[in-house]
Amino acid sequence: MPTEAGSLLILTGPPGAGKSSVARLVAEDAPRPTVHLHTDSFYVSIRTGLVAPYLPEAARQNDVVLGVIAEAACGYARGGYDVVLDGVVGPWALAPFRDAAKRDQLDLFYLVLRPSLEVTLARGTARAGHELTEVEPLVGMHRAFASLGELEPHVVDTSGQTLEETAEVVRRRSHEDVFRL
Repeated sequence: MPTEAGSLLILTGPPGAGKSSVARLVAEDAPRPTVHLHTDSFYVSIRTGLVAPYLPEAARQNDVVLGVIAEAACGYARGGYDVVLDGVVGPWALAPFRDAAKRDQLDLFYLVLRPSLEVTLARGTARAGHELTEVEPLVGMHRAFASLGELEPHVVDTSGQTLEETAEVVRRRSHEDVFRL
C-alpha cells in the first residue's frame, strides 16, 4: 500500500486520439501504484436520463459527472496512487480538477493528445462497439481542442505515432513542468 500522496494526470484530446489505449499502457507499466480512470465509465453508470455529453443540454449532467470524477481521482491520489485519467476533458472542464487538487495539495498534470483531423476521423470512425463514430461530433470535438490558447504547450501531436510511441512520450514527459496545472 502506497504511503505518500500520488499525482493526477489528465490525458485528454478528441475521440480517436488514443487516450484510453495510451492511458492503459502507461498505467500498466507505471513504476508506482497507479489507477487508470476512464471518464466514460462514469457516464455509462447513468442508467436513466443520460444525455450525450457532447450535446449542449448535457451541461448540468457534465458538471455533476466531472465533479464526481475529480473527487474519485483525488481520493485515489490522497491514498497514494498515481492517477491516469483519460477522457474528453477540455479546458472548459478543468475547474473541478484544479479545485480538488489544490484543496488536497496534489500535483495535477494536463496532457492533450491531438492528432490531425484526418487521423482523428480515420481512427474515430473505425472504432467498434458503443464508441462515438459519427463524423459531425468527432469534427466538433476535434475543433474544441484545435486552439487551446495558454494551454497550447500541453499538446502532443500524435498523428504519426503508434500507441506504443505515444505511451512512451507520455511516460517520459507527462510530469514535466510544462504539463503542470
